[in-house]
Amino acid sequence: MSDAPEVKQPVVTPVRVIIALCLVAPFIAMLWVSSYAKVEPTLIGVPFFYWYQMLWVLISTALTMIAYKLWQRDQRARKSAQSAGGQA
Repeated sequence: MSDAPEVKQPVVTPVRVIIALCLVAPFIAMLWVSSYAKVEPTLIGVPFFYWYQMLWVLISTALTMIAYKLWQRDQRARKSAQSAGGQA
């Protein structure tokens, strides 16, 4: 048992806001259909509507990977802060 008060870490942090933005951005981009519901410009004969969506598959993958790595880093930092706080 430790006499030191338990320090609670904030739930909403800048890193977690960035993680949320990375995960929400593809949904917003795909739900805003009027922004990409057109034929021009074409890319190698493929209408904009299709290649824009395929581009977002790649962007979504990258954003999800970034969010996952940030989450792992955040969890490691919280665990180390928690264990350091418990040993004081």
